[in-house]
Amino acid sequence: MDRINKSKFNVNALKSQLQLNNSLIIATSGGVDSMTLAYFAHKEVSTDVTMFHATSSAVPLEATVRVQSYAKKYSWSLVCHDVGEFSDEDYRKNPIDRCFYCKKNLYGFIANKFPDHIICSGTNLDDLNDFRPGLVAAQEKKVIHPFVEAGLYKADVRGLAVYLGLNDLAVLPSAPCLSSRIETGIRIKPSELSMVEEVESMLRSNFNPTTARCRIRLNGVVIELDKATIAKLDSKKKKSILDKVMIVLERHNWNSALSIETYKMGSAFNDNTKFSN
Repeated sequence: MDRINKSKFNVNALKSQLQLNNSLIIATSGGVDSMTLAYFAHKEVSTDVTMFHATSSAVPLEATVRVQSYAKKYSWSLVCHDVGEFSDEDYRKNPIDRCFYCKKNLYGFIANKFPDHIICSGTNLDDLNDFRPGLVAAQEKKVIHPFVEAGLYKADVRGLAVYLGLNDLAVLPSAPCLSSRIETGIRIKPSELSMVEEVESMLRSNFNPTTARCRIRLNGVVIELDKATIAKLDSKKKKSILDKVMIVLERHNWNSALSIETYKMGSAFNDNTKFSN
């Protein structure tokens, strides 16, 4: 079955899952999964649907702008709010299950504000095979995962986005929250997340890598770029990247070792478990 036909099949399965509930809140981060779910729910399901987008230092500005742009373009009912994870010391300590505390604050806030609504996430079947502490928080608040129930994997979600004409979403790279750039055990500081966001934005604008991460580790700052981009770097280009990154770091009064490495999923975690960041 080709991608489009498979997406048509998934449309029916997904619609059936969403129509089981009358009032829905879609937790919308700005990534391909939750954005595609939000668009689909608003367009295809005749029920009360509200999008909720959490704003904080850990959420890239471009993600918030994307959500707000879609909401305006397609007349979504949208609520944007800081859910308070930075007031949670368990989150700020940045333990290995930091995502649990993030989602606990997110889903707890939504559940309190919309007690009569069912919370939906953009979780897909691939996510169930990853280390996702946030899924525990979701279970505690009875969050539903329509993509999972409809049998959609990540590739299916991207295919669905294409089917729906959302080509800009279909090609979005994975973009975990900015806190995922901080090595576990290092306290999360909003000022450092702002620096990370500025560095990554500069890298994308100036060097157009497929993947760019600015990691803060105990031994300094590491710039991670995808393998193809790394392969094209000669000493001159590498120096240019490091020089431009250093300008940003100095603007944030940051002075530490700086290096470039090949992107590795989960490298901000200081153990041997695999993570999506």
